[in-house]
Amino acid sequence: MLLENLIDIGDLLLILYSNSTEKQESVQLAVRTAEKLLKELKPQTIQGHVQLRIMENYCLMATKQKSNVEQALNTFTEIATSEKDHIPALLGMATAYMILKQTPRARNQLKRIAKMNWNPIDAEDFERSWLLLADIYIQSAKYDMAEELLKRCLRHNRSCCKAYEYMGYIMEKEQAYTDAALNYEMAWKQGNQTNPAVGYKLAFNYLKAKRFVDAIDICHQVLEAHPSYPKIRKDILDKARTSLRP
Repeated sequence: MLLENLIDIGDLLLILYSNSTEKQESVQLAVRTAEKLLKELKPQTIQGHVQLRIMENYCLMATKQKSNVEQALNTFTEIATSEKDHIPALLGMATAYMILKQTPRARNQLKRIAKMNWNPIDAEDFERSWLLLADIYIQSAKYDMAEELLKRCLRHNRSCCKAYEYMGYIMEKEQAYTDAALNYEMAWKQGNQTNPAVGYKLAFNYLKAKRFVDAIDICHQVLEAHPSYPKIRKDILDKARTSLRP
């Protein structure tokens, strides 16, 4: 759909956890483009108008300015009140609460979504809400609850990189390095082997699982694309090479 092509809501959610200036700048550019195009749209249906309001307010939230986020939150709340079980509005509310650092309120909205029956129309928003709730549970070390949500993501979308990455993180925390590596492997493959942070985690867990040749191979792939990627040479590559020596 056109509106969703203008701005990736998933990118907006990533802003919550990323301090990357480059990432935020690219999203802000997408938001500015979206805002211009949204002004030109004239929806012909009630649902079209609601969808337009949702996207306009996601653009507001992307500024991360408190007054804009609060304004967006009010709009999402209004939509959620008038439209029962409106997944995009509930996810919008949760996202606003996260930006405002009101995690318990965000969690409440996400738990509401988690209790609803999945449908293909809202598939992406279901996935985003499950991932966001899983992240909250992981931050609280509630790994079993997070894992259930991540498995749900993967049941509906076998190529969900973030779900594999979170699963890898949980396994790593539990020192199950072989299982962690398997999940990071899937995240690395599904992400087209482009995310250096995932590559680092995969190589690290290969190292911990004593798969030294595989660790070296991934380090080379990461360094080829990102020559100055921090720590991977010292933390993993050198140690894996040393471990291979007789």
